[in-house]
Amino acid sequence: MRIEGIGAAKALGILAAIELGRRLQSDGGGKRAQLRTPEDAARLVIPRLRDLMHEVFAVLVLDTQNAVIATVELSHGTLNASLVHPREVFKAAVDHVGAAVLVVHNHPSGNPEPSGEDIAITRQLAEAGRILGIPLHDHIIVAGNGYVSLAERGLL
Repeated sequence: MRIEGIGAAKALGILAAIELGRRLQSDGGGKRAQLRTPEDAARLVIPRLRDLMHEVFAVLVLDTQNAVIATVELSHGTLNASLVHPREVFKAAVDHVGAAVLVVHNHPSGNPEPSGEDIAITRQLAEAGRILGIPLHDHIIVAGNGYVSLAERGLL
């Protein structure tokens, strides 16, 4: 709306078109995305998370073939914080009859490096998953077009 000639209605239309584009890009053509590598997961979630100005934490619920059954956004945080509890992550898995989970969140700062809190929640989720028999396959942190896989870093 800062641009001459763009009112509230036009701005909302533009924002809706951008969001639709993000969803189509991350949709995988309407079929269930099968995640074989951290790069597959990152490719799926980067379009939806890269430009957000606040943290979003989501869980990807997977079937026995690592295909995504559901994507559930669990929390929307501030510029640098998003809180999540293991019960919410695994409730999503139980509700969708998932065999495993993969969690993702973004860093609006542009730096995908995990914080101490990111590492701590990842370890807590991995332990809870072991107890419940619903493994945590990875925790992907997105920043811009980049990402970090905590599984690749050996932090699970």
